[in-house]
Parts: sequence; structure tokens; C-alpha cells
Amino acid sequence: MLRIFKARDGRALDVLVAGDTGSETALVCHHGTPSDATLWSDWHQDALKNKLLLIAISRPGYGLSDRKAGRSASSVTEDVEDVLDTLEITQFVTVGWSGGGPHALACGALLPHRCMAVSSLAGVGPFGEPDLNFLEGMGPENVEEFGIALKGEAPLRKWMEENAEPYGTIQDDELAAALGGLVPEVDVIALNEHGLASVWASSMRRCFTNGWNGWIDDNLVFCNHWGFDPSEIRVPVTVWQGNLDLMVPFTHGKWLLKHIPSAKPRLEMGHGHLSLVANHRQAIIDDLTSHLQL
Repeated sequence: MLRIFKARDGRALDVLVAGDTGSETALVCHHGTPSDATLWSDWHQDALKNKLLLIAISRPGYGLSDRKAGRSASSVTEDVEDVLDTLEITQFVTVGWSGGGPHALACGALLPHRCMAVSSLAGVGPFGEPDLNFLEGMGPENVEEFGIALKGEAPLRKWMEENAEPYGTIQDDELAAALGGLVPEVDVIALNEHGLASVWASSMRRCFTNGWNGWIDDNLVFCNHWGFDPSEIRVPVTVWQGNLDLMVPFTHGKWLLKHIPSAKPRLEMGHGHLSLVANHRQAIIDDLTSHLQL
């Protein structure tokens, strides 16, 4: 069920609440870029089966969530706390897919008293680190997009206005072609045979309800400091990464493993950005719940 919550600063938060609504433990899910909370709607039964309350918040500027200009990855922790407090949830595990990865890690770094474990699913690494070439290995579409983002908000907004319009009405069968050089064959199969195209296209159409601000701000977040140091994380972290990923290259996962002391690897050969999650959903949940007393 989609609900509107209020953040501490008065902003509207667009939140999916599903799974086991009687549970005292939450699975907090952070969507990728661009998308919104409904990307996680098909995890309802998985959360229910595992006695978890599913919470997914559309980041500011996406869906019906009000924009928060100048946000960082760490900003998400206040919104997560506000939703958890409203629902009277004391502990949670969290998962972040793609652009949601840094936001899930922020919860592990800054909410260790409530966050029991983190999974980074093909999560992006930090920009500007001397031992991570951020763009190397990315598909051409991402290289172009981040190249513009590095120039600042004004050029990025102009690029969005010129290029993003088709995503606001994209249909399921158009998604693979639109992603172009970002999806290897294994990800095309995941889109078309695992139902991801329908879920993601629907989420993409909804996430642009109020324009491109969510996407713009996400890209600016990835090009700036996250607001915390990954080396500060002490809660258990699992880094899931496929070696065929063209959206977030394999090197990003390796960087996270190198710099997060509590991280363990799930480096999956033969998988891309989408097939990784499509094929390992239950294993991801099992790994997270292994850190809980349910």
C-alpha cells in the first residue's frame, strides 16, 4: 500500500508499506536510479513469507516525495528514521539496488543502533576516490550522463529536458531497447523472462510524476561526497555484484569490499545488473535475516 508520510522538515514522503504489517522488524528497500518505491512492490510476498514489514521510500523528487535540493546519500537516514518512528519499528535490515546502494550503506553507517545488516546490490561506489575509476567499464549511456552531471545542475537539467522525456511514458516492451548499451544479454533475459520490465517500466513512469528532480539530484549525489565514510560502517554488509554489469561495473563492488571492514563478498560470475537480483532474491533475503532474532 502506498502512503504519504511527513518528514521532520515537513516534506511529503511517498512510501510503500507492504509485507507482514504485524512485524516489528522492517526490510527497508532503496530503489535504483531512476525509479521509485513501487520498484519493490513485487517483494511483498517475499517479505510476508519472511515475517518482515516491507518499507520502500521514494527518494526526494521521485514519485510523490517532495524534493530536497542539495541532498547527499546520508540525508536518507532522517527520512528512514521518520518513517520507522511513525510505524513504531525499532530494528531493520536494509537493501539498496544500484543507485540505492549508497543510501542503504548510509543507514548502516549512521543508524547502527537500529540497522542490523545491509545488502548492496550492484551498488555504485563513491566518485573521486583515487583507487576507483568511476566511469571505467560503464555502458556509453552512463558515461554520457555522468559526464554531464559532473558539470553541475544547470547542464544536467538541460540534458534531462532534451533526453529524458521518453522515459516518462516508456512501455514494458520498450525498456530493453531504451537501455541500449547498459544491458548485456543476461539482463535482457531478466527483463523479459523474469517480469522486471513490467515492474521497472511502471516504476519509471510513476517516478517522474513531478518532473526530473529526483533523477537530477541522484546524479548530483553520486558525483559528490556521500556524507559518511564507508570505512566507518561496522554493521554486517554483503556486497552483491555481477561481473557482466554495464551500469555499475564490477570494480565498484570490489572497491566497497576493500573499504568496508565488515563487508563480505557475493561476487557472481555470469550476472549483470538485473539478472543478479532476479536470480538471487531469496538468497539476498536469507542473508539479511540471518542477522536478526525473529
